[in-house]
Amino acid sequence: MSRMVRRALVGVLVLFASCSEGGVATQSAEPSASVEKLSAGADAYRHFCAECHGEDLRGTDQGPSFLSVVYEPNHHADAAFLLAVQRGVPQHHWNFGDMPPVEGI
Repeated sequence: MSRMVRRALVGVLVLFASCSEGGVATQSAEPSASVEKLSAGADAYRHFCAECHGEDLRGTDQGPSFLSVVYEPNHHADAAFLLAVQRGVPQHHWNFGDMPPVEGI
């Protein structure tokens, strides 16, 4: 796994671990989290996101790659991702259709 993919995966897992605890993750250059949080984030990602965004964050025919510059920390705040998951998002960057709200997060 390349360093870029590993770094993106850790960031996504930390974000989902924080969201699953009811909070909003804060942005940092190097996310840090306990093994338990990373495991909780990995489980949440696999359960809620991987079907469309891919087990390896590279996307599928149903959803975009999380390795895109659109998902870099300087493009959107973490809270925007939480709101996207909770409320859904109209199609605007890609041709996958609207992203529906994700129940359970």
